[in-house]
Amino acid sequence: MANRDQPVNGKRSTLSLLNTGNLVLTDAGLSNVWSTKTSSSKALQLFLYETGNLVLREQDINGFVLWQSFDFPTDTLLPDQKLIEFMNLVSLKSVNNYSSGSYKLFFDSNNNLYLRYDGAQSSSVYWDADRSFSYNNSRVATLNRLGNFNFFDDFTFKTTDYGTVLQRRLTLDIDGNVRVYSRKHGQVNWSVTGQFLQQPCQIHGICGPNSACGYDPRTGRKCSCLPGYSIINNQDWSQGCKPSFEFSCNKTKSRFKVLPHVEFDNYESYKNYTYSQCKHLCLRSCECIAFQFCYMREEGFSYCYPKTQLLNGRHSTTFEGSLFLRLPKNNTVFSEEYDSLVCLGNKGVKQLGISYINSKENGSVKFMLWFVSCLGGIEVLCFFLVGCMLYKKNRKQSIVVIHGNDLEEVTGFRKFSYSEINQATKGFSEEIGRGAGGTVYKGVLSDNRVAAIKRLHDASQGGNEFLVEVSIIGRLNHMNLIGMWGYCAEGKHRLLVYEYMENGTLADNLSSSELDWGKRYNIAMGTAKGLAYLHEECLEWILHCDIKPQNILVDSDYQPKVADFGLSKLLNRNDLDNSNFSRIRGTRGYMAPEWVFNMQITSKVDVYSYGVVVLEIITGKGPTTSIPNKDGEDFCDESLETWVREKRRKGSKFGCWVEEIADPKLGSNYDAKRMETLANVALDCVAEEKDVRPTMSQVVERLLSH
Repeated sequence: MANRDQPVNGKRSTLSLLNTGNLVLTDAGLSNVWSTKTSSSKALQLFLYETGNLVLREQDINGFVLWQSFDFPTDTLLPDQKLIEFMNLVSLKSVNNYSSGSYKLFFDSNNNLYLRYDGAQSSSVYWDADRSFSYNNSRVATLNRLGNFNFFDDFTFKTTDYGTVLQRRLTLDIDGNVRVYSRKHGQVNWSVTGQFLQQPCQIHGICGPNSACGYDPRTGRKCSCLPGYSIINNQDWSQGCKPSFEFSCNKTKSRFKVLPHVEFDNYESYKNYTYSQCKHLCLRSCECIAFQFCYMREEGFSYCYPKTQLLNGRHSTTFEGSLFLRLPKNNTVFSEEYDSLVCLGNKGVKQLGISYINSKENGSVKFMLWFVSCLGGIEVLCFFLVGCMLYKKNRKQSIVVIHGNDLEEVTGFRKFSYSEINQATKGFSEEIGRGAGGTVYKGVLSDNRVAAIKRLHDASQGGNEFLVEVSIIGRLNHMNLIGMWGYCAEGKHRLLVYEYMENGTLADNLSSSELDWGKRYNIAMGTAKGLAYLHEECLEWILHCDIKPQNILVDSDYQPKVADFGLSKLLNRNDLDNSNFSRIRGTRGYMAPEWVFNMQITSKVDVYSYGVVVLEIITGKGPTTSIPNKDGEDFCDESLETWVREKRRKGSKFGCWVEEIADPKLGSNYDAKRMETLANVALDCVAEEKDVRPTMSQVVERLLSH
């Protein structure tokens, strides 16, 4: 993106190769926005190589290169593109804003590779390769097609799929982490196969001043304001938090709130200060808003860090110290006194050698204490034994229900043997689909029902856990959910048996003339009803996590059936913070921003994906395909959502914007009012902020009201 910080209007802007040998980008006002600043009297050609390098060269036998895009990277390196001295990778500002962001990857004067955060209030390095090139003056780093990011002093960073020739790219993402993305030739979706930082809270600037970053593998990264502080901007955590109190310089009116394992960037430090000395040092300064105190057991001395500002805070169980936050005495955050240091660390608790004088006069008291303690211990033991017995009984009963005939009698859901499955599929001979979860085969059961049988790739799940989950899924019953008829859990084999859909997937039908407007609207409505049932109506709260046209099947009457919901994570509806999602799920183009930024995952991720699918139903265009307009110009850098929003903004005055986004295969055979309603609902669903998106039940209500 040569002009990333000076974008132009795509309609009337031009890219011209002048006779002087200069490649020039001109905006609608005929002003030169960007140029290669080259000159040549010879014939020239602009050539895009398979490597992704755009080259301006002289058209003669030597082919002298005047300019090439590989010399001017933005946020991404392609295979064999070199990052050298005076080159930077700079992140995007946001998902939809391609201008320069706050994170930079670069070589410094010591021949080392660094990641730096350049914010409005601070600038700091948060990662370095910890290598020097003392024997090699060149500063060069490259990514090859095998997945090796190589430095010239033998430092290498390899991807998880290293060794396979794939399409790859290395990108400095907007969250400050460097990731390598890979995909096979011909595929659309990229997969993350490596990243520089494994702990997101190591990245500076994620959570702004007076806030701390916390990371849990189950729930992802989360920012939180310090006690007594409130967030400045709910939409942007990088702005941090502000005090909710009036600060007093009078030390008699201040108290300290202890925050164990909370660490902030350190500047001025005092070695071998006691806790009391550190506390009084902070109280003597009107600028001191907190102090950090840490005793280093291995080194045998302590550190005191007075704080005049609190930047890049993080919760860390490996940090053997505490932050003591200065607050007014009358602040409501104080629930108890902290008269002494709370010593917390990752090396266990050190017991103090304190002894008490044993008085002869307290023998009877001592006897009563022992008696009461023993009695209490017996009671606890009894409760424990009874609890274990009840647990085993309930567990046994639940498994009996799963293995027994009750479920089959009520729902038709049953257990199949592997030999039955093998016979039904004729040795798994007819493959009809393949995805991240497994491979789908067509089969005919012993009762002559045609079935779709999915063999799961990941067969590592325990037998009982698998049985519990499929039994819950087997009880689900909704006209817009694919019916599951049974399962097979034999040895290492894990298979699911579904009803077979004659018309395949929505993806298969979007290019078909059979899919008229009425069928498209019914598919959008039915899919919304199915998701609303999963989110709000069934006993277990189920997130799908991969809504896309390939996971929406249509029957002979073109009624939609949501598929693959059984492979999502079953959650407790009342326990949103314990999502247990440890990796990104979904398909690129349909994934909500929460996945990318390690935010808390809720049902709104499905709402976002649903919105993208509806836009695809209306326009006939995929989320990652280029968007040409009627003038023949190609908006390949625009997302489908951005393109539709822009059409709505420009056409809202005339009320005819839906004509510009409607799938040309529909012609004029559609209800313009209903299409506008459906498009507006879809745009609400793909809002960047999850709290702005409607719930699926609200989507259903809005569609039913029109």
